[in-house]
Amino acid sequence: MTRSVGILGMGCYVPEKVLTNFDLEKIVDTSDSWIQERTGIKARHIAADDEATSDLAYNAAIKALAAANVKPEDIDLIIVGSASNDHNWPSTACILQNRLGCTHAAAFDLIAGCSGFVYNLAVASQMVKTGLYNHVLIVGAETLSRIINWKDRNTCVLFGDGAGAAVVGEVEEGYGVLGIDLGADGSGMKALYQPSGGSREPATHETIDKAGHTIHMNGPEVFKFAVKIMGKTALNSIEKAGLTPEDIDWLIPHQANLRIINSAAKRLKMPMEKVWVNVDKYANTSAASIPIAMCEAIEAGALKKGDNIVLDGFGAGLTWASIVLKWAL
Repeated sequence: MTRSVGILGMGCYVPEKVLTNFDLEKIVDTSDSWIQERTGIKARHIAADDEATSDLAYNAAIKALAAANVKPEDIDLIIVGSASNDHNWPSTACILQNRLGCTHAAAFDLIAGCSGFVYNLAVASQMVKTGLYNHVLIVGAETLSRIINWKDRNTCVLFGDGAGAAVVGEVEEGYGVLGIDLGADGSGMKALYQPSGGSREPATHETIDKAGHTIHMNGPEVFKFAVKIMGKTALNSIEKAGLTPEDIDWLIPHQANLRIINSAAKRLKMPMEKVWVNVDKYANTSAASIPIAMCEAIEAGALKKGDNIVLDGFGAGLTWASIVLKWAL
């Protein structure tokens, strides 16, 4: 008999430094009103000089372990989703495994851009469901400030740093993951990518001079894709869960842009009172955005046991992912 699998505990972490839109006005040709009107963003957190992605992940992970009342040695697997890893290799998950003391855990990174945390949860849930593992630690963590071109006003205003983590394990029957929808369209790869630093375009003086190691984005193309896919993937996972949009208590979307979030809510015919939004405070933290939003909702007492929750994301790849959870905590 397969298990019911859900989230046992969560934790999140954002760096202390806050960079407001007014701060950005001093760096690039932009304005607070321009940024807010187009994105809904007011501020973002920026990692300290001595903070890397694994540091943010560690701070979120120790909170998640404590919330789940699970010891590091009881973790069987660690999956880290990130577009800004400490190194090309080894994986950030391996660095995290060592620092946490999860001596019995396998570890790997999963690259799905901003969809990363939902992809992580999908993979982890299936491993626990089949009985292969009992406890999986999943993390979405980013220091995107390290790969931003601070001279490009079209991208530097959009992103921030942060991390969110969850312990995934067996939950009460009927609770946890009810429906999963994952997808990708690699033909849109160049709409959002980091051109240089890999085997296709190794680091050279020329690639550095061209800012090839920073985020390159075709904003209009990403926006069109997101508006189309966010509602569609959510409806797919809701249908797979045997539910209707009217059964959903909370939509927790990827926090990229307020207009995209509004579009997804409209497609699901959900009032914004049922949509968790914090893009104004953190900007787009990529794979960390959904777990940070979930942590906020937990801390606010908004998530109640038995609530039907949709996690909904899109990202580089291009990828999309949504999961329906019946909240078990």
